[in-house]
Formats: sequence, structure tokens, C-alpha cells
Amino acid sequence: MLLIVHNVTSATRLLDVVGLFRDDLRVQLLATCPGTSPFRSGTSELLAALGVPVVPWDQALDIGAELAISASFGGQLQAFKGQLAVLSHGVGYNKRLAAPDTGHRTPDTGHRAPSALGAGGSGSDPVFGLSPEWALADDGAPVADAMVLSHPVQLDRLRASCPEAAGTAVLGGDPCFDRILAARPRREAFRRALGVRPGQRLVLLNSTWNPTSLFGDGGAHDAPGGRDARDARDARDATEGGPSDVLPLLLSRLPELPVDEYRIAAVLHPNVWHGHGPGQIRLWLDGAARAGLTLVDPVADWRQALIAADAVLGDFGSVSYYAAAIGTPVLVAAPGLTVLEQSSQVAEFVREAPRLDPYAPLRPQLDAVLADGRVPTGPATLTTSCPGESADRLRALFYRLIGIPEPAAPALLDPLPLPAHQPALVTAPLRVLTEVVDGTVTLRRFAAVRYEPDGPGDGHLAVHEDTLDPGALDLADLILQHTPPDRPDDPRLGPPRQWAAEVLGRHRSCALAALVTGPDACTVVERTGRAWELTALGLDPAAAASALLAWRAAHSGREPAELTVRSGGAVHRVAVTPSR
Repeated sequence: MLLIVHNVTSATRLLDVVGLFRDDLRVQLLATCPGTSPFRSGTSELLAALGVPVVPWDQALDIGAELAISASFGGQLQAFKGQLAVLSHGVGYNKRLAAPDTGHRTPDTGHRAPSALGAGGSGSDPVFGLSPEWALADDGAPVADAMVLSHPVQLDRLRASCPEAAGTAVLGGDPCFDRILAARPRREAFRRALGVRPGQRLVLLNSTWNPTSLFGDGGAHDAPGGRDARDARDARDATEGGPSDVLPLLLSRLPELPVDEYRIAAVLHPNVWHGHGPGQIRLWLDGAARAGLTLVDPVADWRQALIAADAVLGDFGSVSYYAAAIGTPVLVAAPGLTVLEQSSQVAEFVREAPRLDPYAPLRPQLDAVLADGRVPTGPATLTTSCPGESADRLRALFYRLIGIPEPAAPALLDPLPLPAHQPALVTAPLRVLTEVVDGTVTLRRFAAVRYEPDGPGDGHLAVHEDTLDPGALDLADLILQHTPPDRPDDPRLGPPRQWAAEVLGRHRSCALAALVTGPDACTVVERTGRAWELTALGLDPAAAASALLAWRAAHSGREPAELTVRSGGAVHRVAVTPSR
């Protein structure tokens, strides 16, 4: 059995189904890459991790495999001599894309020159996957022996667009969505893996790969308000020297969100990762990452992050659609209406979903979406017509195409694994606003702010020792450092008192130094040498250190036995123990 892997994107859907062949000694898996996608970076590493033999494309065509499975129409699939099953690598087929060049089909480029984000479609282009230009071979026969769809609505669109291929359609469900549904009971574990603390709301930024996506030109041409509004915004950008697309505006708005109330993570399409390169993505998002944004693995962990999310700030990609399908509110930043087929389920969704205004404050928009909690009804009913059944249906299809009986054991998809622990690490300077009333410290922290945050209370500056600009340390009231999770007694830092003495000696205006030694604990040392161990279940220990600084300032340097801290929509008890 041959896996036809065009790129990392298509591989993710193939990885959903390879487990259907487990424990069957009759089936040998092979893999090949047609070499037609400009996004082949990362594919070799992924196949190496899968651990099956990889054969050159020319050899694969002659190897005599009984079945090939592809998750794209790219390449010369019509040249394969055995049975061919084609899966969608997203939520059905929704985008328009230029017709492929004869013999060199690739959904990433069409007739256009390849670019890092691929080519965009237009209203005159055929629908990828459902049009004759894509679904039929050069001789007019269907490319696939079995074209797997997840809902009868997709079949209706195929019949209308390419009736010649309708006879190959199989309603096989959506294995990706079924794995999401099966893993939803583990939502709290996924949230803990991403370091989401009590009172925090996880906001997931998501972008597909098209040039009109959030990570492309940001959907500037699809901005709400009509042409006049867009012209006015472009004029304002020209006057103010600002950007005309959404992403830079959105990134500039993220510091509006208090870090203890909002946990930010991003899921980017694999073509974005591998088209530009992971190193380039990290460079572009370095400021956001230093302010606490986590870049989620686009292959292994994106579904777990989606399940964990309280809201998604996305575009017209499948991830945003899957989010709405499980009831997670979505704020659409780039609707992509110029590249979507207007009768498709995704086009209907982005027309109905609330739209981000990148020129307005971000927090009120997020709060409104979270408070409302409603999502368009289409995704929940149109993602699949047979939730939970894809394993049975697809294994039956694959073995029928091979021509051998199915194994007796139940057909099961691999469960989503628990991701590695990825807590937010903020190394950007934190502006901390505190109020101390009746012994309770109310605390709000803002990372990388350009202006003083609004709100009552006293302010101080907390700066991580690894901050990008060392000059910020000379202005800090509190300096922070974290021991590595696997080395709480890191000899490079030395004991907490030694580390603190060195830091306070270098930065004479700093009042406290706090070494975070665990997910709920830190050691805080003041300039006099007095030290305390803070234990705060559920609260960021760095926030507990800021609360201690504020409490002692409000109580003339007295020493509390316990702190009550209100932060991130929750109330926390912090044990304060003198360090001996």
C-alpha cells in the first residue's frame, strides 16, 4: 500500500489513517513524494519519523502496489496503475484554484509562479478537487477510483460541478474531525499542557496558507465595511505610516491583553511553516513570542490546542471551521471571500461568523465573542454526516480496494497524544498594575506595552533577566529568572540567594529578584538579603512575586504569612514562607 505524500500538509491527513492498517501482517506500507509541491521542505523529516520505506516517484509508479492513498490531487496521479483513493486534506473542497498544467498538477501553484504562500485563486478559477480540471485525467476519466467525501452536501456539489467523477464518491467521514471529537474529554489536560492557568482564556491565532489568509496579506481586500471603508483605512495607513493588512495590526494589539487573563497561542498552516521556513516564522513573530505567544506544532499538536481553546482568531482555513464545529467561538480576521467557492460550506461560515475590526481595540471584541458564545450552526452539521464512523468506513473502503478481507479487530483511529508542557515564558518587560485593598492584591500584567495601560492602581516594572533589551533591567523594580523545568537546581544559576545577590548587585534600582523554581513556586530575595519562598497553586509565580512587592509597599515593609491575589479572573492564595 502506497502513501502519496505531496507535502507536510497532505501527510497530516494520511497520518490520520495509517493506524487503520495496524497489526495486519499482510500489508506493507510504502511512501513516495511526487515532487510537484513547492512546499516539500519538512516532508523528508516527517517520512523518516514515520519509519516506512520511501521510494522515488518513478519507481513507485511501477512497484505494483494494490492501493495508493493520496490527500491531494497534485502530481501525475493518473499514472498510478493500482487503485487510488483520494482524501481531502481539509474540510472538503472550498477554494478556487487555477487549472493545473498538464502533467504537473499541483494545488499549490496552478499556472502561477510558486511563492512562499502559494497562489491565490479568483472567482473565475475552477474549484480545487471538485471541478473537471482537477478531478478528471487527461483522457476524461476520473483521477481517483474512490474520492472520499465527508458529507452529502459535498457530493451534491461534485455532481453539479463534475458529474463524470460523481460515481467514484464515497461518504467516508472525516478522520481528522473524529480524532478531535474523541479527544475532547481530555480538554483540561491539553489546557494544562499549554500552561493555561485558572482564570485564563486561551485564544488561538490561526492562519491558512493562501495569500489572502491572515498570514498572507491579512485579507486587506476582504476587510469589512465595503470599498469606501477600505479606502479610508488605506488613506489612514498612508498618513500614519502604518500597515494596510491585518496581521501587523493584530500583532500590535496583542499587548492590550493582560497576560494573566489571556493565554495566546498560534497554529499556522504547514505550508506557511515550510514555505517560509520555521526559522523565518520565529523571526517574524519574535516580539509576540517574547510577550508570551506559543507557536504550536502544526502537525502533532494543533488539534489539542484547538480543543483547549476558548476562542479562535482565524480566517477561512479548516482549523477555524473545525473550531466552530466543536462550538468554539471564532472571530474571523481574513474571510478570503475572493478565493472561496461561494456555495461552499466554508464561504457560508465566514459570511456568518463575527468579523475582526483590526483598527478597533482587540480586547472588547474578544470579550464580546466569548460572552456571546454562539457560533454559526453550519460547521457542526456540515463537517461530517457520520461523526465517529470514519474509521469503520475508511478501513472497509481501503480493504475493498485492495481486495482482501478486513481484520477482525475493530477499526480505530490513533488517539491524540498529550503534548509536551509548553507554559508561556514572557521575557518582554511587564508593566504591572496593582491595587491593595483590605489585604487583597489585585494585579494586572501587560507585556511589551508601548503606552501606560489604563486602569487604577500603582505600577511597577518586572523584567526577565533574559529580556531582549538589557537596558530594561536598569529600570526594573523586579527582576525575574526561571530555572529549566528539568533542572530546578541549575548549577549555572547557582542557589537562589547567590543568583539574586548577583542580579541585585548589578542593577541598583531593583527592589526584588525572583527565581521561579517550579510551575507554582519561586524564591524572592530583597536587597537587604531577606528572602521568601512563595507557593501559589494556579498562579504564575512571577505574578506572586509582583503581588509581594505591592503588598509590602502598601504595608510599610511588613511581612505577610499569606497573600490573597486577584488576577486573571480568579482569586489565589499564596503561601509566604521565610527562606532559611
